[in-house]
Amino acid sequence: MTEELELLRQADPVSADEGPWRDRPLTARAEARLQALTADAAPRRRPHAVRRRRLVMGLTAVSVAAVAALALTFSGAGSSPAVAAPLALSLHADAPSVPLDVLARKAEARARAAGAGDGPRRGSHLQSWYMSMESGPDADPPVTVPEERITRWHDDGSGSELVVATDPRHPGRPVIHDDDGRWQTVSDGKVLHRKTYPAGSEARHSGLASRTRPSTDPAALREQLSWLYGGPDGVRTTPQLLSALSSFRQEWTPGPRETAAVVRMLADAGGLRQAGKVTDRLGRHGLAYVYDGPDGATNSTRQMVILDPRTGDLLGLEITFTKDEPDFRIKAGEVMSYEAWMP
Repeated sequence: MTEELELLRQADPVSADEGPWRDRPLTARAEARLQALTADAAPRRRPHAVRRRRLVMGLTAVSVAAVAALALTFSGAGSSPAVAAPLALSLHADAPSVPLDVLARKAEARARAAGAGDGPRRGSHLQSWYMSMESGPDADPPVTVPEERITRWHDDGSGSELVVATDPRHPGRPVIHDDDGRWQTVSDGKVLHRKTYPAGSEARHSGLASRTRPSTDPAALREQLSWLYGGPDGVRTTPQLLSALSSFRQEWTPGPRETAAVVRMLADAGGLRQAGKVTDRLGRHGLAYVYDGPDGATNSTRQMVILDPRTGDLLGLEITFTKDEPDFRIKAGEVMSYEAWMP
């Protein structure tokens, strides 16, 4: 096992015998950007144009990924499929839940007790499962790519990036990797990207978003997310806000004050209903809030935000299909994308 993978697991250790994947395989994680399925005039075939987020130092973390999916198997594992069938996280709807407004007040109380040094940190630690897919009658099955990514910027302008192919649900087993549009399996812990920046590099290599300190005021933070990540129309809807929040979280790790602003912003957004408790894909207990209203032309997804019940920290974001998408060989209940955030 590589030294880098061991460091990642020490940061967030997860056993193969723990968590919701103990008794069954979990989903292929997905991210073809929401608009790729909900655009009014989407083409039926996108052989090389499905988008999925990547964590790239200094960029807005959206890049084009090729989607020539192949029927891959694990090396030396016979006919074992490289990806488990996608299944959404199980909600415990009968468990006591907490309204977003109440959680926002708890986060605000924590923010008031925060010290001067408890500010936001540039960079993030992310475990992601993104689905790449293609459309059309002869489309290949969707493929999920699991990766773990750490980026850091320091006060002296130095920084680092690390991207590792690993799936904490199945430590030690090979992992699917997209190598310039060619799908292959690589060893668990393979370093896909690593770069170190010397002092003074931030101004040259980081983007505007990573240099824009997040506001601690909910309304001002939403405005920031709108002009940094919202595109020409800004952030007008709750799905757009959740997408912008994901991009923001890839650039910054919030402190208590920024977290309080995020939770209050979500409480004020509208459309997010409390859905109960959930155990996320890293075995952490969280509170689930779901948006299942209009999401675009097809109205075919459910978006779920998972927050820490003690602090309000963002633990995860999951987008799940609510109806079949035959063009993409997708069934209702499968997961388009999942992101798990760590300190």
